[in-house]
Amino acid sequence: MLNRWVVIAARRKRRPTDFVKKAKEETVGVCPLCPGNEHMTPPAVLVYVPSNEGIRREKDQNGFRHKNWLVRCVPNLYPAFTPLGKEEEVRVNESPVLARATGHHEVLVESPRHDEHPGVARIPQLVHVINAYLDRLNELSAKTYVKYVSIFRNHGLEAGVSLSHAHTQLISTPFVPRTLSEELEASRKYWIENKRCTFCEILAKEKGSPRFIWENKSYVAFAPWASVHPLEFWVFPKSHQSGLLDVSRTEIEDLAVALRVCLGGLRSLLNDPPYNFGFHIALNKEDSDHYHWHLEVYPKLTIWAGFEKSTGMFINVVPPEDAAGNLKEAVQKETKGL
Repeated sequence: MLNRWVVIAARRKRRPTDFVKKAKEETVGVCPLCPGNEHMTPPAVLVYVPSNEGIRREKDQNGFRHKNWLVRCVPNLYPAFTPLGKEEEVRVNESPVLARATGHHEVLVESPRHDEHPGVARIPQLVHVINAYLDRLNELSAKTYVKYVSIFRNHGLEAGVSLSHAHTQLISTPFVPRTLSEELEASRKYWIENKRCTFCEILAKEKGSPRFIWENKSYVAFAPWASVHPLEFWVFPKSHQSGLLDVSRTEIEDLAVALRVCLGGLRSLLNDPPYNFGFHIALNKEDSDHYHWHLEVYPKLTIWAGFEKSTGMFINVVPPEDAAGNLKEAVQKETKGL
């Protein structure tokens, strides 16, 4: 779909144990995302507070910071994209090489517990996290200047984390990023030619392939064909949906389980490795027939060096079939432990 080449370097093949590293000691200090330190962040744009009726959705206002929260979402102190100020006009003088970085950059704190990362989290807590994704996605995507919302997670120092407290980031952009644009265009072309969703066909094939890892009622996890990263895997909804806002309540709970067991399996297999993940979604209803949202997980096990950076080709030293076999075993053990 992305028209890129990947070298599966079988002669340089490595086992999962080759990637296991000793855990690095965390620097002791004050965590601005832990309970009691809410004053160290900007006012939250979303807070989940427990109440007698369930979960109450709130915002920090007038200098007040909510306590006793389950999930909170705050603007990033060092944003890559920023909304237009009141004094600025909505119009942006754009050119083929220049555009204002209009948007939002937020940090979603996944739990009051510092180390409650998805691979070890309680399922009900992950349900709160996913619901918070949907709340923020719903609000951000409704803004006229937002064309895409990236929901992504960095785990571990090597994966780009600056704060070790469990958190996800959301960035809205005034254009559709290149990778998503290429996926949308390729899937649109396939739909026009075949009147079928290419992602649905990929999903059907991978369920019976040696790259299959795990499934529940709503989701399938598999190692993608010609994966770029060693131990890379994707999670797809079984039903055809173009965006996260299409998921049902049952599918939210099943997604929480998928995150827990798949990332838990990765954690146990490689001793809690660094990784990145990102949701690939479509916001435009015109893409609903041909696009299929999914989650891509990239363990950070190797370094892209001169060859990759100068050619745009990638070398993967773990065939995806081998990756799937190892992950399948680890995920099955994780499932039994729930």
